[in-house]
Amino acid sequence: MGIKKRLYFLLVVMFLVFLIGSFGYYLLFGGRYDFIDYVYMTVISLTSVGYGEVIEVSGNRKAQIFTMVLITFGMGVIVYSLSTLTALLIEGDLTGILRKKKMKQQIGKLHHHHIVCGGGQTGRPLLSELSKNREQFVLIEKDLKKIESCAMGEDLLCIEGDATDDQLLMDAGIDKAAGIIITLPSDKDNLYITMTARMLRSDIRIVSRMTDSRMAEKFKNAGADRVVSPNTIGALRMASEMIRPTVVDFLDTMLRSQQGNLRIHEINIEKHSSMEGKPISASGLKDKFGLLILGLRSTSGSIQFNPPSSEVLTNGTTLIVMGEVENITAARKV
Repeated sequence: MGIKKRLYFLLVVMFLVFLIGSFGYYLLFGGRYDFIDYVYMTVISLTSVGYGEVIEVSGNRKAQIFTMVLITFGMGVIVYSLSTLTALLIEGDLTGILRKKKMKQQIGKLHHHHIVCGGGQTGRPLLSELSKNREQFVLIEKDLKKIESCAMGEDLLCIEGDATDDQLLMDAGIDKAAGIIITLPSDKDNLYITMTARMLRSDIRIVSRMTDSRMAEKFKNAGADRVVSPNTIGALRMASEMIRPTVVDFLDTMLRSQQGNLRIHEINIEKHSSMEGKPISASGLKDKFGLLILGLRSTSGSIQFNPPSSEVLTNGTTLIVMGEVENITAARKV
């Protein structure tokens, strides 16, 4: 029996014991007293409080026998129920139920967040990077040990279960999410989730892990915006370590620096933004936020490296900048 069912069962049993006791007295005394008196008599009998009788039990043989039976069997049920509830609380089961309920409410309030399917070797560092970039996310993982390793002592919004379950994607707020990242070890599972996510949301951004490069076309046909192969990325990294070690050291230092959270990120210029219609030099990105502009993508999709300060920012332009995460976040709000 599940934890919730056990909890509800114990509460129902306790309620029935008090209800049977109250109606028993009601029938024995023919309704001569207020019903609250019968309930009160049942409560003080079962809890052994020892207050005085509010109905005339003494001298009434049937009422005395009923009271003895009620105390004998009712007390056993009450003690068992209370001890079981205490055990659930001490073992953390009841606390877990309340925590999951609170987490469900928090997830329901999220907007423009990211859903991460899988908290394994790929998912764990991925979550760490999202956290460093102050991004909101929800993890879906069926292995409790992996969830604990991903939490690392922090409050982690997660749903315990199989990410291939459509309902869990709905519970994670896929209808309001900005994107979904799929990192399960099985290409078949990742392909299935990709297809499901695209069916649930036609406009959501989907990034999926892929082991077999021959599956790339299938992932794109299923709806993935980007497919990432850890093997390919690893090979490129090894090549970079060999031919451009200083560049790799620079990027590693940027990602792992203890002096600040330095990152390369993007800022979208939206309609009615205070930066719209202004040249880069007047946007305040460098002077106010200390950001270095590396490039931009125009509305036509073309990418321009190191754009001039006279470049006018228009609605739909995406800037590629480097700077502190806090400053990038502040600039994106503007």
